Amino acid sequence: MSYGILFLRLIVGATIAAHGAQKLFGWFGGHGPRGTAGFFGSLGFRPPLAMALMAGLAESSGLFFAAGFLTPFAALAMASVMVVAIGSVHWKNGFWAGNGGYEYNLMIWTAAVAVAATGPGRFSIDNALGWADNLSGVWWGVGVLGASLTGGLLVLATREMQPEPEAADAALARETDHETERERV
Repeated sequence: MSYGILFLRLIVGATIAAHGAQKLFGWFGGHGPRGTAGFFGSLGFRPPLAMALMAGLAESSGLFFAAGFLTPFAALAMASVMVVAIGSVHWKNGFWAGNGGYEYNLMIWTAAVAVAATGPGRFSIDNALGWADNLSGVWWGVGVLGASLTGGLLVLATREMQPEPEAADAALARETDHETERERV
C-alpha cells in the first residue's frame, strides 16, 4: 500500500505543481502571472493578479503533497483550486475532459481528498517526523472534502459576473423597443 500511495502522491503532486509553475513563472508553456491574471479577470475574479498568484501558490502545494509533508494541508490547497476550476471553467462543458469538462479536475480533487483520509504512507516526510498518524484519517479526509467545497464555493461567489454579449445586446434591444413604443403612444 505504501508504494501505491507514494506513486499516487508523486504523480498527482508533481502534475499539479507543474500546473502552478505555469501560472507563477510561465514555465512549461504557461502564461505566467500576467497572462493568467488576464484569464482570471475574464472569469470575473477580482483582483485578477492576486487571484492568479493564489491559485499558482495553491497548486504549488503539490510539491508538499508529493513529498508527503503537511499532507492534508497540501491536499486542501489542491482540492480547493480544483473546486474553483470546476465551477468557473469546466462545469458548463459537461463531464468529459475532451470537451473541456471537469473530469480531470474531479480526479485531482478525489485523489487529494483520498490521500488526506488515508495518509501519506510510509514513504513520506510526515511519517519520518512521526506526524503521519496525527495528520491522517477519515476526519482529515472529511475536513478536506468539506473545507475545499466550502472555500471553493465562497471564492466562486465573489466573482463579478459579466453578462454574455448576446444577453447584453438582447437587453439593450428590448429597452430600445420599449422606448420606441412609448414614443409612438
